[in-house]
Amino acid sequence: MLYLRNYTKIICQSMMTLWESLQLTWQHLLTRSQRHPAVAIMQEDYFSQQQGGVTLQYPHQQLPVPERGRYKLHNEIDNCIVCDKCVQACPVDCITIAPIRSPTPIGTTSNGMTKRIYAAQFDIDMAKCCFCGLCTTVCPTGCLTMTSEYDFSVFDFLEHKISFAKMTPQEIAEKKQTWARYIAPK
Repeated sequence: MLYLRNYTKIICQSMMTLWESLQLTWQHLLTRSQRHPAVAIMQEDYFSQQQGGVTLQYPHQQLPVPERGRYKLHNEIDNCIVCDKCVQACPVDCITIAPIRSPTPIGTTSNGMTKRIYAAQFDIDMAKCCFCGLCTTVCPTGCLTMTSEYDFSVFDFLEHKISFAKMTPQEIAEKKQTWARYIAPK
């Protein structure tokens, strides 16, 4: 008899707890079903205005993202002097550079620095990148930047490796031969 009384008491407590949790869930669901305008994340009252919308219908709806966030890396290869500082600063070795020296200046960057090295290879493996931003801070020309693109999911893992070099294999062989001819007499 005592066993049956305890069993019933436990069942009643469980039902009351379930009822309270369902009430809370429905109350929350009804208040969150109202739509509210998107608010910039830089505003002080950003979190107080995030009421509404059970789930954002991504990609059709998106929350605004900060402008100075750490997102996908981009290299403006025409401004790159192939100094290798980004490779040295990278803690996870996600940047690969293959330089080819030139006996003569090959141009100037947008900030006036002289380019003397070709970039035969400039690859960034975004699957390895930890988005620390160290490579962008050491870049003397400012050609390596972080874009505002934060969603770059792909089906093939190899698509995370982004190549910024524009040289063809024929051009690479030609530039290597030019450098070898220049260095040979010395």
